[in-house]
Order: sequence, then C-alpha cells, then structure tokens
Amino acid sequence: MSAVLMAQQTVRMQITQLPSYHPTGSDIYVAGSFNGWNPHDEKYKFSKDDQGHYYLDLSLSAGNYEYKITRGGWDKAECKERGASSQNRTLTIPGDNKISLTVEEWADRYPAKPKVSTASKNVQILDTAFLIPQLNRTRRIWIYLPPDYNYNTDKRYSVLYMQDGQNLFDDATSYAGEWGVDEFMDSLKYGQCIVVGIDNGGDKRMTEYNPYDNKKFGKGEGKKYIDFLVKTLKPFIDKNYRTLPGIQNTGIAGSSMGGLISLYAILQYPKVFGWQVYSLLLYG
Repeated sequence: MSAVLMAQQTVRMQITQLPSYHPTGSDIYVAGSFNGWNPHDEKYKFSKDDQGHYYLDLSLSAGNYEYKITRGGWDKAECKERGASSQNRTLTIPGDNKISLTVEEWADRYPAKPKVSTASKNVQILDTAFLIPQLNRTRRIWIYLPPDYNYNTDKRYSVLYMQDGQNLFDDATSYAGEWGVDEFMDSLKYGQCIVVGIDNGGDKRMTEYNPYDNKKFGKGEGKKYIDFLVKTLKPFIDKNYRTLPGIQNTGIAGSSMGGLISLYAILQYPKVFGWQVYSLLLYG
C-alpha cells in the first residue's frame, strides 16, 4: 500500500455551543463509522481546554465518514430542537483541519415513543441468547420462514445467513430503519428461501466482523465468528428446519463491515457458502 493511502489527517473537532439544558460535567463522545458507532468509546471522548471548551483530535485515513455527538449512549445522542431526530454529520478526509460543532439538544430530554414492530408474520425470534461457544458470548438470532413453509411440509429451502440481524426485519430494533428483507421475501413468487439473521455484537461489531487484528479496534474475532456460523449455527438450522444444506443452496450476506465478514466467510469456507449478497464499504 502506498504512503499516500496510508497517510492520515488530524482533524480537531470543537464544540462551540451546547444546549441550555446540559448536565454540568457530563462526558461527551463522538460515535461514527470510524469507531463502529460506539456511543461511549473512551478513545473518542472529548477533552476540555483552558476555557472549558470541548475538543477532540481525530486522526483518520482518507475517506468519507458519518458521525454523531453523544453523552455516552444513543438515548443521550444529539438531536434537533424539541427532540426531532438529526441526520448523521459527515466528514471527508482530506478536508478541513478544524470543525466547529453546535449541539442543539440532547435526546434524553425528549423520551422517544416506543417503536412499533414492523416484522412480518413470517419472522420469528429463534433465540434471544443463542450461545456462541467460539467467543463465549450469546446473541439474538432471527429466522424468516417462507409463507408456504408450514403448508408445504415436503418442501426444502435454501438458506441465507445475514449479519446485523436487528436491522433486517423490524423497525423497532433497527438502528436507522429496517432493511425490509421480510417484505421483499414475502413479495417473491419464486426463489423463496429461509433467512437467518444474527444480531451484531454492539460495541464488539468491529472486532467480530474483522478477521484481522486492528490497532484502533483491537484483536480481530472474525475467524471465530465465522466458525460459529459454520460449525454451530448452520448445523442447528439444518437439523431443526427443512433446509437444502449443500453449497449451492447456502448463502451469506451483509452490509459494510457485515459485507467484509461475509466476503471473508465465502473465502474461508468455499465449500459451505456458494453464493453471496453484500454491500461492502471501506468504513463502518
């Protein structure tokens, strides 16, 4: 890789205005596509200068990034006046060396109304705490069964394994709106398949979806995560559901870092995953 691609630019973020309602002494963080959208990452916490202004120096490689300001949780993220949600901020590297930020309001002053579930009747929660023995942690697993699954009991189906399960089917659990996988599958006349959604690990998303160690995010856990899909989850699905378990009927999909780990999976296990759908970005 050339020195140009590896070069980083330091950007100073400075908060020039805070809401009139602002808890004195509270910590402020930036969460974005450069740190796995972790709202309380200590490495991305603002400091205070001699005048009491919040500032943070970021060193980032060339690229486009999105981010938001938080007070340590998404329930305490920045928003617009009167609680209206705000779009992600954007940052392009190379670009400005200094960015002045105004935070209009904090979301915890305006408790959000509970989201209404939008998952179709063909979506089920397989388990809220499915064990990942390779990583010694648990995870919620979703499963979508085609509309005729319970009526055509002799039929077997291809299976698509998808990352970021909380974003796939239900607006009530998604980060920024569901992807509509269930609605799309419901609309198909042909090509129906079972879809298995695996929730991401929250603040562990960047390590679980990364097969390699990273100086910024830590030790890569991607290989163990994919071993879980192949050696633990897939055998369970094939045993308990009417699947076509062969390579030509087993796919994997993901977006952004989920796309990266899906690409890795098909390279690591070319005799397991025979097809792939992914959106792969260089960040996030």
